[in-house]
Amino acid sequence: MTVAEATRDYERWLGRQLPLVRADLQRKHRQMQKDPFAFFRATYYRWVQRSDALLGHLSSAPAVLAVGDLHVENFGTWRDAEGRLVWGINDFDEAARLPYAHDLVRLATSAALAWAAGRMRIRVVDICEAVLLGYRDGLKAGGRPFVLADENRWLRDTATNDLRDPVRFWKRFVRTQEPARGVPREVRARLHDIMPAPTAQYRIVRRVAGLGSLGRPRFLALGRWHGGWVAREARALASSAVQWARGERRQRPSYETLLESRFRTPDPFVSVRAGWLLRRLAPDCSRIELESLPRRYDEYRLMHAMGWETANLHLGTGHHGTQIRAHLRSLARDWLRRCVETMAVAVREDWESL
Repeated sequence: MTVAEATRDYERWLGRQLPLVRADLQRKHRQMQKDPFAFFRATYYRWVQRSDALLGHLSSAPAVLAVGDLHVENFGTWRDAEGRLVWGINDFDEAARLPYAHDLVRLATSAALAWAAGRMRIRVVDICEAVLLGYRDGLKAGGRPFVLADENRWLRDTATNDLRDPVRFWKRFVRTQEPARGVPREVRARLHDIMPAPTAQYRIVRRVAGLGSLGRPRFLALGRWHGGWVAREARALASSAVQWARGERRQRPSYETLLESRFRTPDPFVSVRAGWLLRRLAPDCSRIELESLPRRYDEYRLMHAMGWETANLHLGTGHHGTQIRAHLRSLARDWLRRCVETMAVAVREDWESL
């Protein structure tokens, strides 16, 4: 199956679950042509196809409820019920039961492609070393989330730099939203329910963001409340592309299960209701893009933290630590680097065939 054939078939499959936004799909197709990193971000369905074929030797690895579409821009910050700033993985659209190694290979490959695009400086061999070391350290610790209060100051400084300043965030955020038409009644009701107060003045706009989720209905309640901007998002959820790629029966999204995992400090503003993801958006409660990071930051340390947070998620929905550690010991020393090189070549080949 070619990339074009896979894309058409996947979008037909997705369209049987939810009404697709055609204009956003066209935007996604254009973005896919930009470079291999953008292609990678937009085509998780193709990744599953290719990784199943190319990384079959990892299929016997212990299975976990994996993030699936894990990459370097799938991390962000939020405020917990105590108002503390928390950092971690914040998108589980493609969660599914997979070998634990799937998430590690995809995370490290995303960093390798970002490096090739000039968006990171760290070498591929160091990326793999940092991710694996962080993952092993997280397993050894038994899981520990990243609360950026009295600890992890370096990560707090990285995540809360000037480019995430509230003035800049809201200026860019408000300017890029498009008017919404045909908002489902249930979405209007759910957005109204999660706004800060019934008295908040807001309008519902169509949200265009991300790459992997482009094409899915996405709405935003955006308004002013007590002198400042507030925003609440509703995004349609669907079954993981893993089910499409493997010809499996569609399953209920696993988003909520990972939200409630043991080693994830909960975001009180995030919930899943009747197939919609509801959440608050704000400068300190959103995904962190590579461009929003400070010019100088410790990339090795950040990749180590990403590996650790991956272990948090894998440990948080089951007792897999012993089996995973045993499997890791059975692998060759450079297994991750070799897998990353294999998948990076496959991604570039697909991108070049567009």
